[in-house]
Amino acid sequence: MKRISVIAPIFNEKENIKLLVDSIEVALKDNFISYEIILIDDGSTDGSTELIKEIASNDSHIKNYHFTKNNGQTAALSAGFKACTGDIVVTMDSDLQTTPEDIYLMLPYLNKYDMVNGKRVTREDGFKRKLSSLIGNGVRNLITGDNIKDTGCPLKLFKKEVVKSFYLYEGMHRFLPTLAKINGFSVIEVPVQHFDRKFGKSKYGIKNRLWKGLKDAFAVRWMSKRKIHYEFQSTVIGE
Repeated sequence: MKRISVIAPIFNEKENIKLLVDSIEVALKDNFISYEIILIDDGSTDGSTELIKEIASNDSHIKNYHFTKNNGQTAALSAGFKACTGDIVVTMDSDLQTTPEDIYLMLPYLNKYDMVNGKRVTREDGFKRKLSSLIGNGVRNLITGDNIKDTGCPLKLFKKEVVKSFYLYEGMHRFLPTLAKINGFSVIEVPVQHFDRKFGKSKYGIKNRLWKGLKDAFAVRWMSKRKIHYEFQSTVIGE
């Protein structure tokens, strides 16, 4: 198969990192001759930084990058998109709530689509997070005019030209399917598994997503309305 890049932002996930890397390696090594795992350390303070460096020093498939401070998920993904070299690009969180095995459920859709967005069939989260996600997706779609049901699902597959087309601003990680469409690419949602956390705790909640997400949704709407459209006239090349 083609070369694949898996990008995982990490912020204070020390207990999950080794399990994350092992699960990705198991999923990829028998099906991809060429692959890379890009770990973006988003200013961790719990020892994740040292562990990532140790693991990467013993595994040539791992690229590791370390922010000097916590810059957020959009910055981490943007850095991963710039660093990746795969023909196929995968994003996933480091909390082990999605599995890299589901990459194979999504891959066939890249024959017809440019991006495949995971849609969590069951949400193994508390009521507040489920409610936050439901409201957030509904409001985003209402404002942006999109129909993505689960833009917050971290498991996403892209053709490389999609991620290379992104120019991201803070908070834009919540709108990657919509931004891909704005850039002229086709997107489909595919059901994937979702698991409860074994270690660590979520970094997101209603308070730190609601107002930022609302402002960002209007920004994306503005972008979609201001997109430049043009075509050249057909020309006849002289003999």
